Amino acid sequence: MSLSHVVHVVSLLLVFVGLSMLAPLGVSLAYGDGDALAFFMAMLIVVPTAGWFHIATSLEGEITPREGYAIVTFAWLGTGLVGALPFWFTQTAPLSASIFESISGFTTTGATVFSDIEALPHGILLWRSLTHWLGGMGIIVLAIAVLPYLGVGGMQLFRAEVPGPTPERLRPRIAQTAKLLWLVYFGLTLAQTLLYLMGGMGLFDAINHAFSTLATGGFSTKNASVAAFDSPFIQWVTIVFMYLAGVNFALHFRAATGRLAYRADVEWRFFTKVVLGFGLLLTLVRWSAISGGPEGVGLGQSLTEGVFQAVSIATTTGFVSADFERWVPAAQGLLFLLMFLGGMAGSTGGGVKAVRVYLLIKRTGMELRKHLHPRAVFISRMGRHVVSEDVMSNVVGFLLLYLILSLAGALAMAALGADLLTSITASLASVGNIGPGFGDVGATDNYGWMNPLQLGVLCFLMLVGRLEIFTVLLLFLPETWRKRRSKVVRSGEL
Repeated sequence: MSLSHVVHVVSLLLVFVGLSMLAPLGVSLAYGDGDALAFFMAMLIVVPTAGWFHIATSLEGEITPREGYAIVTFAWLGTGLVGALPFWFTQTAPLSASIFESISGFTTTGATVFSDIEALPHGILLWRSLTHWLGGMGIIVLAIAVLPYLGVGGMQLFRAEVPGPTPERLRPRIAQTAKLLWLVYFGLTLAQTLLYLMGGMGLFDAINHAFSTLATGGFSTKNASVAAFDSPFIQWVTIVFMYLAGVNFALHFRAATGRLAYRADVEWRFFTKVVLGFGLLLTLVRWSAISGGPEGVGLGQSLTEGVFQAVSIATTTGFVSADFERWVPAAQGLLFLLMFLGGMAGSTGGGVKAVRVYLLIKRTGMELRKHLHPRAVFISRMGRHVVSEDVMSNVVGFLLLYLILSLAGALAMAALGADLLTSITASLASVGNIGPGFGDVGATDNYGWMNPLQLGVLCFLMLVGRLEIFTVLLLFLPETWRKRRSKVVRSGEL
């Protein structure tokens, strides 16, 4: 592994992150909230320093897979640290909380340490949403799109960052694929902003919420999140675009070029059925007598709230249209189950990913049939495509690590003083990049009460979850850092 390659690419990405602070700096100057100096100081530190490291190193030859994993991991870690500077310089949060807010933003988790969001300066509010938008499609994908020379070895970075078992190319050159993904991403963001304006939302709020929605992040400019606007139109616009953000962007691109391929995609059909099914179940629970008699609400409100929260949790956006902690246990249980789904592969959503859940269900059914027909030969399929054993092993391994990581995080949180419900859901919400959970991190709560160690645990979980676990954990293997390839382990050797 060449550390020069890693530093060269990571430092340039940090220059981009520093320059992206120009937007909130301009907003700070326009509103005169007094936070402009913080962004100027952050840029003054980040851009020259990262620029010097970029100039002092070089990129010769192709980026290897091991270097790709290191670049992606350290780029996301560095971005989270750099993005914390404006929060810290404005004294809106201490250092540990600032780092948490930044990492939560870039990983599109949407967990916040702020209790009074509406009191924050406009520049800080825009920076929170912008971290979502940049992290949603991926800072590495952005770099590949704008850096042609990364076309050589760029696929290693693409594979290490883009969520899902197998990243999909839309064009032969990976840089072209990255540009097309960002083009679709920008187009959907613009469309949602315009619809918000039509619904009566102000321009500043519309831009911020569009950034958060398309990134499946969940940061809002209001304490009550989307519920603050008290508008069914705005809520349904948010529902539609949360759903679109949870769909594979390759399908959106094909639709934009006149090729509607949604129904032909097995994962899309599965994802859509699950989201709609849970949305209708939540609607019935909220509307029926199960919801507590006097607490029952009308059918229209039940439908809006039920579908909104189902889509929000399933896509890992984390927006809130109602305090679901006040819902009956049946409704809360449905939302808890949705925390294990996630968006489609190739979307901006986090979580396990719908394709993995689908393949696991298929594999479970196949294993059951093997007991009835022990001599039969079964083949895993996804639609017309045969799923190889390598892919199935990857899926099973990922799910096992996902559960182990979530459990370890919950145990660590409990050991550091959090109650059991809070520990479990905070860990799941962090690994899945969801944001809200239950207990002390519920729909109307925040993470600001946690100590630095608890915030540190959740920061690690958010990064590992955003990078699909393997990318980060591979860096803990000694052979990743060896200059020579390690010998192949023979069968039976440990």
